[in-house]
Amino acid sequence: MADGAGNAGEVAAGAIRRGRRLPAFGLMLSAVALAAGLLLPMERYLHPQYGAGYWLGVAGGSLMLLMLVYPIRKRVRAFRIPGSVPFWFRLHMALGIAGPIAILYHSNFSLGAANSNAALACMLLVAGSGLVGRYLYARIHHGLYGRLATLRELKSVAEGLKSQGGALRVLPGLVEAVERAEARIGEPAPFAVRPFRAAWRARRESVLLHRLVHNAVAMAATRSPALHAERERFTRAACDFVSARLRSARRVAEFEGCERLFAAWHILHLPMFVMLLVVGVVHVIAVHVY
Repeated sequence: MADGAGNAGEVAAGAIRRGRRLPAFGLMLSAVALAAGLLLPMERYLHPQYGAGYWLGVAGGSLMLLMLVYPIRKRVRAFRIPGSVPFWFRLHMALGIAGPIAILYHSNFSLGAANSNAALACMLLVAGSGLVGRYLYARIHHGLYGRLATLRELKSVAEGLKSQGGALRVLPGLVEAVERAEARIGEPAPFAVRPFRAAWRARRESVLLHRLVHNAVAMAATRSPALHAERERFTRAACDFVSARLRSARRVAEFEGCERLFAAWHILHLPMFVMLLVVGVVHVIAVHVY
């Protein structure tokens, strides 16, 4: 029975780790595109009122309009369109990055008329809100595309990890130090600040415990020829175990706060997107009429 629970915990922990791996290539490409737009004299090559600059605005606006398919596909059963809800969810997040980048190139990364500035400000607000929502979503689900997690599951993973640290008892005080660090990470706090405090404390405790691991292994290796021969591998295993324990403690500590913050975010995000649509339509009309 215990083995089954341990295996389930390992599977859940693996799912969490896999799901939290961000699409690094896409993020790197987005960062490069933003850096290039900010550093290069784009006004020499793009103009918002004609040519490629104009069509980048059309493309960016179309991509952001396409983002509406996901919430409609999710909530309106009569709205039948090819592709599953998870597929449109992934596309929704990708468009939430690609659309604003295209709009930024359309605007030459600079301010213009009042209606243009209002549309740009609304777009940046919505894009920033989307990044916050993406972060909170990943904290309460098994990764960006996984199912909703539960506090019981996360605690089960944490308990399963505790049973795997028997070999580290050769390092005096390490297991006790990890348990004290977990307690500090899990100290009560107002829900709005709990995720951020848990994240900050987990990082701080990780630095301190990794230093403790290196010192403890070095000291133990002087007394044990067998440990000395496997010093590097044992240090790496101990650091991995410490990181897994702290990561799991952080997930448990921040879960409720992230859940409540995500609920509040969900209420605010859609009105902000509707505001963006209104301001965007006003901008398009102003550009083509006046």
